[in-house]
Amino acid sequence: MKLDDSILRAIYAKTNGRCHICHKRLAFSNYGEHGARGAWEVDHSIPVAEGGTDHLNNLFPAHTTCNRRKQAQSNQIVRSAHGITRAPLSSDAVRREKFGNALSGAFAGGLLGARIAGPAGFWIGAIAGGFMGFQIDPD
Repeated sequence: MKLDDSILRAIYAKTNGRCHICHKRLAFSNYGEHGARGAWEVDHSIPVAEGGTDHLNNLFPAHTTCNRRKQAQSNQIVRSAHGITRAPLSSDAVRREKFGNALSGAFAGGLLGARIAGPAGFWIGAIAGGFMGFQIDPD
């Protein structure tokens, strides 16, 4: 399967530059360079041998070692060996989740702060809660 640079970038971005199997960082420049640090290749979520296609929704980035160890096993089985249940989030999804966490944290912190110290406590709690919520890693 021959992939142009724009398709490789789209596949890489699906998981924010992380292996969909082990969630560790990939090096975009080391695509197909087996043995290099962060080396990766394209993995078919549903293997071609089992009817999978080369459509973008079936393609994920994976370390060369993770992908070759996977062989024809399902993603669910291989990810569970790493204690993982899903592929990493894209950078857009991470941004959305962090924003949601910040809003939730600000709301909860504001309520708690208002309960303890009145109106000034509301603002202090909202700021602190929003900051803490934003720091939570959604992956």
